[in-house]
Amino acid sequence: MANSDKNKNIGKKKGGQFKKGTVKRLLSFMKEYRFKLVIVVICIFLSSAASAIGALFLQALIDDYIIPLIGQNEPDFTHLLMILIVMGCVYLTGVLSSFLYNRIMVVIAQGTLKKVRDKMFEHMQSLPLKYFDTHTHGDVMSYYTNDTDTLRQMLGQSLPQAIAAIMTIITVFISMLYLSFWLSIFVVIFSFVLIKLIKFLIGKSGSYFVQQQQSLGDVDGYIEEMINGQKVVKVFCHEEEAKHNFDKKNEKLCYSSTQANKFGNVTMPIVGNMGYVLYVLLAIVGGGAAIAGVKNAGFSGFGVLTLGTIVSFLTLSRSFIMPIGQVSMQFNMVIMALAGASRIFDFLDEKPEADEGYVSLVNAKNEDGKITECAERTEHWAWKHPHGDGSLTYTEMQGRIVFENVDFSYEEGKPVLKDISLIAEPGQKVALVGSTGAGKTTITNLINRFYDIDSGKIRYDDININKIKKPALRRSLGIVLQDVNLFTGSVLDNIRYGRLDATDEECIEAAKLSNADSFIHMLPDGYNTILEGDGSGLSQGQRQLISIARAAVADPPVMILDEATSSIDTRTESIVQAGMDALMHGRTVFVIAHRLSTIRNSDIIMVIEQGRIIEKGSHDELIEQKGKYYQLYTGAFELK
Repeated sequence: MANSDKNKNIGKKKGGQFKKGTVKRLLSFMKEYRFKLVIVVICIFLSSAASAIGALFLQALIDDYIIPLIGQNEPDFTHLLMILIVMGCVYLTGVLSSFLYNRIMVVIAQGTLKKVRDKMFEHMQSLPLKYFDTHTHGDVMSYYTNDTDTLRQMLGQSLPQAIAAIMTIITVFISMLYLSFWLSIFVVIFSFVLIKLIKFLIGKSGSYFVQQQQSLGDVDGYIEEMINGQKVVKVFCHEEEAKHNFDKKNEKLCYSSTQANKFGNVTMPIVGNMGYVLYVLLAIVGGGAAIAGVKNAGFSGFGVLTLGTIVSFLTLSRSFIMPIGQVSMQFNMVIMALAGASRIFDFLDEKPEADEGYVSLVNAKNEDGKITECAERTEHWAWKHPHGDGSLTYTEMQGRIVFENVDFSYEEGKPVLKDISLIAEPGQKVALVGSTGAGKTTITNLINRFYDIDSGKIRYDDININKIKKPALRRSLGIVLQDVNLFTGSVLDNIRYGRLDATDEECIEAAKLSNADSFIHMLPDGYNTILEGDGSGLSQGQRQLISIARAAVADPPVMILDEATSSIDTRTESIVQAGMDALMHGRTVFVIAHRLSTIRNSDIIMVIEQGRIIEKGSHDELIEQKGKYYQLYTGAFELK
């Protein structure tokens, strides 16, 4: 098999960069929320405008309503109360707008994430098996967890807050120009220095945030690998080495996270303190200008720099500087989210499994020598051939499989199979024997078209299998693997996985055929017992029996048994073997087994060594040849 670590870093960006076009692709998932996004922008504008207008009201409040009341014997507070009510309405508008756009953004964010996850899962189902052989499962899981979570934070929090901060900066700056050109110029010069500082900090943190996402996927992949292999780790006392390897990966994650957050977290405190510095400087400059009688100029006109103007401008300066800090902080989150989005889109850009086939498999019936297609399930199958003129031809399926000079390699330049030629006639039982790594499982993978051959041909009932649609090809094959995968659900559901339209009675009959019925009845709820954690409550043999029952209910024309009885004890094996013999009756069967006793009754036994078939024949014929099979069977040579 291919190296499990090969290409596991495909799609990861180096140097702290994310893929170009990521933002555009992300926005494409938000098309259906365009109207809501418009409402969000309007609400953000109203919220920002309310903040700026509130600060401008301070000038009028002080200069026109409070100062004139000072010293009066009988002050009239009517106008003051009116202006306070107006200010209250302005601030209330801002609060309601802020509340509304945050609520809407939650809906947009979660809806977008749902579409992203749906697209990812749909695309994952179309990927070839090769992808999962060359990528760690934990790294794939990281797309669904860590990377989508960063998107959630960006869409639900960072992005709206950043937009609100930018809107606030714009509206506040216009308000400052309204009050005083000279003080606004002073603020712009100060802000230029501040932005240079922020740019330096963001440049440092952004690169490390991207590295953090990559390291996180690597750590998740290693943890998932160790969890799956925990029993092996303990059996071979590999705990210290596992911890050492994890420490190295975790140290890399810790370093990138520390650096990213070190520069990211100091940004806001620096901005806040610089805001206080600006506040003090403005108070000194503004107060000095007012005392010196410097004329003021703004959109409001020319005049004296009043106390209300200075107080209002000081308030606006805080509202101007703090959003700059907020934008910088949210920018870090946006960079991290875009790094996660870039990884997700790299995953979505993985080429799906190609299928150029056009021949399909259908239920058929033979009436007076004429094959016709039917909707209901029958005991007969037929290959459906479409032609260029629109006509259809039906060929009865027999189950004849032929390899013609097949060469194959997982990696270029490293052949695994060399010049493989074999014929499996309908109803024959073909056994593949050889040491581990000889290429036995690879042959069955090629029949399923999990991988495509380098040269040669594989024919199925005289049809080149690359002309058969992959779903049709795989529906014609029943597979029982050495590694059993059970899913969360009842025993009945796990058996029905072989054929979703199977009735309860058919599932139970399949369990009886594979001799799984007796132990299933001993479970707490029988066939309705819920299995969790890949059936961890069952023995390995019991899990294998359910797997065999699953293949039995599929009732396929061709069976592939890859070490199907390797996890079953010798006594149980004889019972299961009887059930499997009934299952194999009338079908073309490929059997891979190290226990040579299970393949004695095979019609053809093929001995494979280093990717080549070195011997073929029946059990008796191979014994007479006294070659490698004879050595294996008599114990002169053991499989390794």
